[in-house]
Amino acid sequence: MLINDTAVTDYSHMITTRPNDIRRVVISDLHLSADEPALVQAFLALINDLIALPHLKELYILGDWFDAWVGDDNYLTLSNIEMRRHWLTPVIHQLSQLTLSGCQIKVMHGNRDFLIGQDFCDLFKGTLIPEPYLLTLGDQIIRMEHGDALCTDDKSYQRFRIIIRNPITQYLLLKRPLQKRLDLAQKIRTKSALDKSSKSMSIMDVNQAAVIKALKPVDCLLHGHTHRPAKHQVVIDAKHHLTKSRYVLGDWRLISPDTSYEQVEAVIAVTTSEINSLDQNQSAEKESLHLVKFVVKT
Repeated sequence: MLINDTAVTDYSHMITTRPNDIRRVVISDLHLSADEPALVQAFLALINDLIALPHLKELYILGDWFDAWVGDDNYLTLSNIEMRRHWLTPVIHQLSQLTLSGCQIKVMHGNRDFLIGQDFCDLFKGTLIPEPYLLTLGDQIIRMEHGDALCTDDKSYQRFRIIIRNPITQYLLLKRPLQKRLDLAQKIRTKSALDKSSKSMSIMDVNQAAVIKALKPVDCLLHGHTHRPAKHQVVIDAKHHLTKSRYVLGDWRLISPDTSYEQVEAVIAVTTSEINSLDQNQSAEKESLHLVKFVVKT
């Protein structure tokens, strides 16, 4: 698979050949739900792989982890029997095992799951992080965000985003009965599908000026949302030939659903560490960012 003429490393190959080098994994746009068991199984497979990595420090989920999230109480108020049978319970159990292995799990809101709360993340000792989030790797600063705020050409969505992300709006939403929130989520998903069919692809992609503004104070931008995985070189200052990198994560998608097996593919990001010898007595660890393709048969 090629992305902007840059080869994407196969993730499974990376695990078997460089398991000691992987330090961080970044994913987004899983859109997990009870209606997509193959995606759930693929995520569980990824977690199992991550548990086996001896030096993994962090897992970042940059939004749209779930296809819809109407509030933590939709899961936390289940009875013990309901919780044991729920499709999310194995996910929480495996994430808890990942935390016990020494990996920190950091969760960011997306446009589909902005009502995830810290109470839910506490179930697996995860942390809800702000958007944008700055990650420092050596002397490099990476700005991470979901990506929908960069799509400023979609004026109607940006107006909706301002309203729905307001803390007062979210407080009032969470005060509504659970069933009404579930009905509202379904209406929003239906409207989103209609909007995608009527809006041009360029409107729903990132705006170049918004990208440059986000990149100026940092060294690199990493986001999801657009479902267009790629590594772009963005011209920040043409006069001085200054460019910076924008990495776009891919959504998790089901491939060949009509065959005897189901295959899920996603483009995710990993950071790897390499030891550079400074002299006979000193060495320095350098961490670098890569887009890689994760593939699993379920």
